Amino acid sequence: MSIETDMSYTILLYYKYTTLTNPEEIVLEQKELCAKLGLKGRIIIAPEGINGTVEGLTEATNDYIKVMNESTLFKDIEYKSSVGTGNAFRKLSIKLRQELVSGHLGIDDVNPNVTTGKYVSAEELHEWFRTNKRFYIVDMRNDYEYKVGYFINSIQPNLKNFRDLPNTLPQLSHLTDEVVVTVCTGGVRCKKASGLLINKGFKDVYQLRGGIHTYMEKYPNQDFKGKLYVFDARITMGFNLNSPDHEVVSNCERCGDKSDLYIDCGNIHCVSHRHFLSCEKCICRGDKFCSDNCREIYTNFQSTLTNISQSLKS
Repeated sequence: MSIETDMSYTILLYYKYTTLTNPEEIVLEQKELCAKLGLKGRIIIAPEGINGTVEGLTEATNDYIKVMNESTLFKDIEYKSSVGTGNAFRKLSIKLRQELVSGHLGIDDVNPNVTTGKYVSAEELHEWFRTNKRFYIVDMRNDYEYKVGYFINSIQPNLKNFRDLPNTLPQLSHLTDEVVVTVCTGGVRCKKASGLLINKGFKDVYQLRGGIHTYMEKYPNQDFKGKLYVFDARITMGFNLNSPDHEVVSNCERCGDKSDLYIDCGNIHCVSHRHFLSCEKCICRGDKFCSDNCREIYTNFQSTLTNISQSLKS
C-alpha cells in the first residue's frame, strides 16, 4: 500500500528565518511564482521568514530555486529534496501567519534571528555518534512523528504539538549543563526550540543543520532508525528503504505487528479525527478503526442507515 514515487517529480523542503518587512507582498509573489511553475504544496510566510514544502516537475523545482536565489532575502536557503509522486499535494496553499511554526511558545523573546543554538552538521553529528563524546539528542517533533522514526537514544519530551514545548521543559531540566542537540524534520522547529532552551538557561545547545532529512539523505539507515514523517500525501519517506539495514521501528496499533503505515480512522465521526498506525493485515480484514469505540460507532451508524433504507423501501 506504499505510494509510488515518480523520478520526474521533486519535492522541496526549505525554510529561512529572516525579517520580512513586507510579508503580504511576499505572499503574492510566491503565489504568482508557484502558479507559473505549476508547483503545489504549502508555504507559510510570516514576519520572521518563510517555510515551505512544494512539489513539481524537477525542472520546475530547479527553476524555483534559481528564482529564489536571485532574491536578496532568500538566496542562501538550504533546500532538502526528495523524489516526488506527482500528487503529494492536492493544491497550492500559501498563507500569511504570525509565526512560521504553528503554536505560540508563550513568550515573546524567542527570535531565531537573534537567539538560536549552534549548528552541528550531519557529518559532525555522524562522527559524534562514533566517538565517546557525551551528548543528548532532543527530538522537537510531535509524538506521532517520532513513532515511525527516531535517532537512537534520543529524547522526545511527550510533545503532542510544538506549542506544548514550554510545559515539557521540566522533563529536560537534568540536561541544563549537558551538550544538547535539537532535531526536527527540516530544521525550522529545532532552530526556534534551541533558542527557547538557551533562554531557559541551557548552557550548550546545538541544532542539527538541515534537520533529520539531511542526515537521512547522507547516512541512510544509520543512527536514525525507521522512516521520516512528512506532511504530504506520502505521510512517511526514507532513503534506501530496500537496504537490509532499514528497520521498521513502529507497530500496528490494532494487532501490535511491525508496521509504519499510517491510515485515517474509518469512522468519519471519530472525535479525535486522527490517523493511526495500522498493518495491511488489519486493513484487509476491515479493522480500519483507531479504537474499538470507533468501530462500534461506525457499525451502529451503518446499521441505522440500513434500517432506514429498508423502511423506505417497504
